[in-house]
Amino acid sequence: MSPLPAEQRGTYFEEFEAGQRIVSTGRTVTETDIVSFAGFSGDYNQIHTDAEFSKSTPFGKRVAHGILGLSIASGLAVQTGVMEGTIMAFREINTWRFINPIYIGDTIHVVLEVQETKAIPRIGGGSVIISLDVRNQVDETVMKGTWTALISNRPQAS
Repeated sequence: MSPLPAEQRGTYFEEFEAGQRIVSTGRTVTETDIVSFAGFSGDYNQIHTDAEFSKSTPFGKRVAHGILGLSIASGLAVQTGVMEGTIMAFREINTWRFINPIYIGDTIHVVLEVQETKAIPRIGGGSVIISLDVRNQVDETVMKGTWTALISNRPQAS
């Protein structure tokens, strides 16, 4: 399944099926992203902010904060449009692993795959477990995991 056009509403709970795949657009991680994230998170760890220090690390240069990558992945997932107007709540990060670093200048995208759906009639929707595989410009996984979102049912016709 390719990303939904911006004018289309999101996918309702009944329309999600295990095995469905959605691929986001890409986004390049910049030095400004890292500096801004350090500022609002308070995480000024030298591996992110000090180019000279970072040369002496196993990475050899500055890397993005792992949580910054997770945040960008969340935004890319939302930008697919699949949850636009239908997500009730982001419920849980079930699992998450940071596998490879994200460097300044890397372009990441997200491959989402529906793993499981479970109707929850009392909320007027259900839970959808989605796996996310965040990949860089050479299609290498940099982080991955599963999330649960609560998605609303299609409105009943009047």
